Amino acid sequence: MELLKQRILQEGIVVSDQVLKLDALLNHQVDPELTVEMGREFARRFADTGVTRVVTVESSGIAVAFATALEMKVPLVFARRKKTLLADPDALCERVPSFTKGIVTDIMLSRQYISPDDKVLFIDDIIANGDAARGLIKIIERSGAELVGLGVVVEKCFQAGARTIREQGVRLESLVKIMSLTGGEIIFGD
Repeated sequence: MELLKQRILQEGIVVSDQVLKLDALLNHQVDPELTVEMGREFARRFADTGVTRVVTVESSGIAVAFATALEMKVPLVFARRKKTLLADPDALCERVPSFTKGIVTDIMLSRQYISPDDKVLFIDDIIANGDAARGLIKIIERSGAELVGLGVVVEKCFQAGARTIREQGVRLESLVKIMSLTGGEIIFGD
């Protein structure tokens, strides 16, 4: 997506050779028009898969996952990162480290909102090491639902996450691939 690449170049902040801050358009502030375009692109790419639910992990993936679910006319379900007083005691849980937050959290998805009859499209904002993605994939597998694919807005190709998920046989589609952040310069791939 050329528009997304241009916005990343304009508004992204390279924090280090490993970290790209996208708060201005994806992780803190959300551009609704750009987000709708990203959702349309994911819906187009996965149109032939029979998706019945879109899932994501709270919170940065929610906006793009919502736009995708809206375009595909299916429900959006997001895995929570924090237990609440009303949390489903029978929820599917997985403990995952967060690369950007530097902490380990539990992600939870209620069995009430995912079933073996579902064909699930997982949408996320950024894939780096892939820990959260692998955790949610395990939850989807334990639910009995079929994972039809993973759509990520930004794939950091210099980190192992996307590669390891593809090696598991998961179809992974990225809107933008970043090959390097070395020297503060964003280098895109094909």
